[in-house]
Amino acid sequence: MEKPIKKGILLVSFGSSVPSSKVALENMHREVKKSFPGTKIQWAYTSAFIRKKLREQGEAIDSPVVALSKMADDGYTHIAVQSMHTIPGLEYDYLLQTVKGITEIPKGPVKVKVGRPLLYSHQDIELAVDAMIANFPERELNEGVVLMGHGTPHFSNVFYPALNYYFAEKTDGVFLATVEGFPTIQDIIVKLKRNKIDKVFLMPFMSVAGGHVKNDMCGDDQASWYHLLTSAGVKVECILKGTGEINEVVSIWVQHLKDAFYSL
Repeated sequence: MEKPIKKGILLVSFGSSVPSSKVALENMHREVKKSFPGTKIQWAYTSAFIRKKLREQGEAIDSPVVALSKMADDGYTHIAVQSMHTIPGLEYDYLLQTVKGITEIPKGPVKVKVGRPLLYSHQDIELAVDAMIANFPERELNEGVVLMGHGTPHFSNVFYPALNYYFAEKTDGVFLATVEGFPTIQDIIVKLKRNKIDKVFLMPFMSVAGGHVKNDMCGDDQASWYHLLTSAGVKVECILKGTGEINEVVSIWVQHLKDAFYSL
């Protein structure tokens, strides 16, 4: 006998162990739930390090492979897996490989579709840039915005320098740098001086305001972006708000999930 159809949703994030990051994750969950009332929504984190830290804090979050296996055991035949990552980088690649493996298991789910991450197409970038600009604080002529992206050795790091082009086409004084890729904050400091910008609003271009934002962006360490910018003579105002807290940005993820869910 064929299994009765049972659809579910799995949201997959890199994860965060910083308590304040839950604001973004809860908002993302809430926005997804609005579009899929009555559908079971579950979460998984791709970072083993984050999962381990959370276990030590008394919170258990599954990996994608464990979460999908449990859903299969619970009778889910059709599962939409939504990547809540920013770019189609290493974590997204791992997720695709995981899903491929799950679908090959005997008596596993009948069909699993993976929703694209936040940035995947020209249209995605345009929508994300418009959403960010709409949520920037008001600025004076000599004030700018510096965004922190994660960065990656994966070829998908090209999305970050591309974002600088898209922002430049729509507004002035907005620059994005990365923690672990290109461009760097030093590259951006050169641009700020060239453009005579003496104050910036420092914001994350990450789904949650987690460890990188608290420490690398606005931390007390001398290597933090806050310290590097102020040492370069630039006044800094930190805005600790992940993109998962901005509904206009979250709507891009939700649309990608709709594309995956309704193709099941």
